[in-house]
Amino acid sequence: MSKFYQKLGLSEEINYYVNRPRSFYIQEAVRRGYARLSIDGSLLVETGKHTGRSAKDRYIVKSPTTEKDVWWENNLSPMTPETFGKLKAKVLAYFGRQKELYVTERSVGAHQEHNIGARTISSHPQYAVFTSHLFRKANRELNENDFTILHAPGINLDPDEFGTRSETCVVTCFDTNTTIIVGTFYAGEIKKTMFSVMNYKLPPTGVLPMHAGASRLENNESSVFFGLSGTGKTTLSTDEGTYIIGDDEHGLSDEGIFNFEGGCYAKTYQLSKETEPEIWKATNRFGAMIENVTYDKKTGVVDFNDKSLTENGRSSYPLDFIDELEESSQGKIPSHIFFLTADAFGVLPPVSSLTKEQAMFYFVLGYTAKLAGTEVGIKEPQATFSPCFGSPFMLRHPSVYAKLLGEYLDKHDIKVWLVNTGWTGGGYGEGERFPIKVTRNIIRAIQANTLNDKPTEADPIFGLNIPVAIDKVDSDMLQPQKTWKDQAAYTPKAKDLAASFHKQMQEFGDFYQENIKGAPTYNA
Repeated sequence: MSKFYQKLGLSEEINYYVNRPRSFYIQEAVRRGYARLSIDGSLLVETGKHTGRSAKDRYIVKSPTTEKDVWWENNLSPMTPETFGKLKAKVLAYFGRQKELYVTERSVGAHQEHNIGARTISSHPQYAVFTSHLFRKANRELNENDFTILHAPGINLDPDEFGTRSETCVVTCFDTNTTIIVGTFYAGEIKKTMFSVMNYKLPPTGVLPMHAGASRLENNESSVFFGLSGTGKTTLSTDEGTYIIGDDEHGLSDEGIFNFEGGCYAKTYQLSKETEPEIWKATNRFGAMIENVTYDKKTGVVDFNDKSLTENGRSSYPLDFIDELEESSQGKIPSHIFFLTADAFGVLPPVSSLTKEQAMFYFVLGYTAKLAGTEVGIKEPQATFSPCFGSPFMLRHPSVYAKLLGEYLDKHDIKVWLVNTGWTGGGYGEGERFPIKVTRNIIRAIQANTLNDKPTEADPIFGLNIPVAIDKVDSDMLQPQKTWKDQAAYTPKAKDLAASFHKQMQEFGDFYQENIKGAPTYNA
């Protein structure tokens, strides 16, 4: 056992499995009854009652280091250094009672300068599989300035003892570079912990952290895809004929794009070989891990169309499971940035080009829609907003990230597009979702630079610049009102959504006023 782990206070009597091959951790997960293999060899894991992130159970240790820099209003609860120390002692005592611990020493950030080491110590071997996917191979020996994740999902806290909201807690201390995760078996908490760390650490260095996918073309031009879960980041960044840089987390510097991760974490509900062949192939093979997807207990056949466990089923796999891969995990300054939104009201155009002011506005707006049935009590689509298209992971105020985005747009003449991957011909329940083929044709036309100087028509309600024509796309589909059976019903719906954009952005005061030129034309 290394001096670092001794200094941490871990017992030498435990069996430590450090940086073992992925196959070893898979074998251990099956041996200990935490998982089984599918018919295709994927590791099948269920995470119990937590099948997604515990958004209300996030904590940051409040100290002189973080007090003024953290965006506390972003559903982040403060924890005192004393409480954190008590929790850390509890976790270490729990680890001391285990016979085995599973450790990976990896890194985050495919950039020689802008990377952070990530040690993960877990009581369960399947999470060593996960971190071997999502974190990158360390490019140097880790030191005390790198991050340590103490992962003890089997601990359920007493809220009265630790002052927490529930038995679950995800807390980061930037004074000790430590994160503790207890009370949840959902693997995504580990991944997003380090994304949040990068979102805090990078802006002072001038690097923009992005909740976005990225890919490059044969001519080496790069594209970035911002979007919330379910809007198409992973799907569109793995299009045929493009080389994926990464599917979810990136940094943008004056040198270009670099991926934070070493793998992908893809949603699997309704995954099919026909619509998403790269993701399908990477998911259904030995070495991949599938979370919370039902399967036949006798045959091991997985059913991606069954959402009885959750609609948030996931597969994780290393980047090298993708055939069309940019192996360096880096790309040039992007030629195009796409903001993806799944508008379930069916009133936004499938694509529009954004001015700088509009780009700043819609970046901080971070709009998409929740659908009926996805959460208890939602009976019709609801607008939802996640600033910077990743608010839960942004530890600083959105204006910090927006300022960096604006600087890069000015310096490098990057074109920004708003792409609606949601509904056309009416809202959810009346219209239909834009076919993936249509969205792909739009993205491909933009990436081929065929729309850069083509005529556009201003939308009278949102003020968006809509292309008049796109090859292989029905021109009527470009104007959302024309696709509605009841065209008179379109205008009030569109005005309601536009007004909600203004109302949301008013919360950001000065930023809203400074970028009012980017707001919808209509305001109630």
